[in-house]
Parts: sequence; structure tokens; C-alpha cells
Amino acid sequence: MAKGLLVTYALWAVGGPAGLHHLYLGRDSHALLWMLTLGGGGLGWLWEFWKLPSFVAQANRAQGQRQSPGGVTPPLSPIRFAAQMIVGIYFGLVALISLSSMANFYTVALPLAVGLGVLLVATVGNQTSDFKNTLGVAFLTSPIFYGRPIAILPISLAASITAQKRRRYKPSVKSETLSVRLYRLGLAYLAFTGPLAYSTLCNTAATLSYVAETLGSFLNWFSFFPLLGRLMESVLLLPYRIWRLLVGDPGFNSRYFQEWKKLYEFVDSFQDEKRQLAYQVLGLSEGATNEEIHRSYRELVKVWHPDHNLHQTEVAQRHFLEIQAAYEVLSQPRKPKGPK
Repeated sequence: MAKGLLVTYALWAVGGPAGLHHLYLGRDSHALLWMLTLGGGGLGWLWEFWKLPSFVAQANRAQGQRQSPGGVTPPLSPIRFAAQMIVGIYFGLVALISLSSMANFYTVALPLAVGLGVLLVATVGNQTSDFKNTLGVAFLTSPIFYGRPIAILPISLAASITAQKRRRYKPSVKSETLSVRLYRLGLAYLAFTGPLAYSTLCNTAATLSYVAETLGSFLNWFSFFPLLGRLMESVLLLPYRIWRLLVGDPGFNSRYFQEWKKLYEFVDSFQDEKRQLAYQVLGLSEGATNEEIHRSYRELVKVWHPDHNLHQTEVAQRHFLEIQAAYEVLSQPRKPKGPK
């Protein structure tokens, strides 16, 4: 049955951020992406207003097309590549919040999450990519940045490049019933939200700490790129600016802006606590010099290296990772506090 443009627009208006219009058009990957990101943070949903006619035409062509265009490579899309990077980072941050306490997180869970985020965007529409090679590159990149949250960036970049190099059109397959499609989408949705919901409900305090740490690490990524830092600040303040646009200018010191200011203060305070803990791990007093930090790090690494503690491998590995994390925290330049 041909898809109707008016029905598509109606579903877009009613349940667009949840991907109802994509589900109607048979674009299940796009529907799942919108379910997990609420329509790309709302921006992707609004941008689609102009794309819906082409989506409907593509869905109707796919119904009448018995064979896929074999041997033809889809054109390179910078927008798709950027979306792969962003969603890969997003999946990695969610994994960092909900799964970072599990064993072998940086070698298994993190590259898997980032790779699946990249592949989800790669399979939007009539395109797909090579799952094995994309995930393989993600797993090979992860050990290079073992134990560091910044690993999300190079993993997402490497996986996105591989997904673009291996892009191809989807093969023609027999259409499935709506119940089967909903069942598959439900499983994928639960696999993404389940660990996060469990961590939030059953370990709220730790989850809040993970959120603050993740957000702090995310903001620190841009410390050497002032332009990108200002861009991210604009993104974080976007809800406040939208509110001011809708209700007028209630004043810069209104309680709405103060809520966002508290967010920054919370992240800063958590970063201070993390530095204090790092000093304790390395056995140093606060304010130790860089030379003292390097010396203590080298000595402790030699003592607790797993290869030197075969009789207590698990204990040594835990201490070794704590020492590395503490050294990474203290190696980052401390940002000066702004005026109160």
C-alpha cells in the first residue's frame, strides 16, 4: 500500500520525536534513532519537515522495487558522517554513565556502545554498512586509550570513517509484519535504556556522580579549543535561551538561568573533589608539584603493575587503574575559577 504524505505529516506532528512517521514509512532504524535521542534533540525532528516528501517517495519506490541497486555505492554524505560521530559519542557517554562500573568496560562495553551508535546512523534510510569491520575498528581503537573517557572521541571517529568507507545500499528483503518490527524495536530500546534506568533507580548517588564526571570530562575535551568550548556552552544554555525567547526576557539573574549556573558549579565542585581523591591515591598533599606527581606515579605503577603481582592480580589491577586515573586527573591543567 502506497504511503500518504498527509498521514506522514500528521504522524510527524503527533509523535515525531518518538519516530512514529518513520515507523509508518518502514524506516525502522530511523525510528529507533529518534526514540533514543527524542528526535535528535528536537532539532532533527524540526529539520525533517522539509524532508518528509522525499522520505515518502523513497518508501513508495522501495515497495515497487524488487532488487536493490547492486554494485552502486551511495554518495558520500558529510551530514551522515557528522551524525555518526555525534550519535557514537552520545552512545559512549550513556555507556560511561550506566556501565562504567563493569569489568572490562573500556575494552568491551565502550567500543561496542560507540560502534552500535555509529552503525545505527549508518543504517538510516536505504543505506547500510559493514557491521563486522565497523565494530572491529572500534574494538581495535579502544585499547590505545584504555581507561580514559576521551577514548569515546577516537573510537567514534575511527568507526565513522570505516562505516563511510563500507557504505552500501540495503539489499531488498521481504517486508515484515508490524508486530515483528515493534518487537525488534522494543528489544533494542530496552537494551539501551535498561542499564541506564537500573543505574538511576537502584544506584542513584553513584549515577549522579557518573553524570557529573562524564559531563566534566566532556567539557574538558574542549579546553584546548576555545571556539568549540564556546559552542558547547551555547548548546548547554540553549534551553534557557529558548525559554527567554518564548516568555520574554525575565532578567539575567532569574531563577531559570540560576539553575543552569548551578549545573556548572556542581561540575566544578565535583572536579575539585576528584582532584582531592587523586592526591590521596598518589599519596600526595594537595598542591604537589608536577615533578612530585610524576615521581609518585612512576613509583606506584612499578609497585602495583599486574605483571609484578601475579599472586594478587585482581587487587593489583584495581590499584593500577586507580593510579592511572588519578595521574590523568592531576595531569589536566586546572581551570581558574571565574569571579563569583
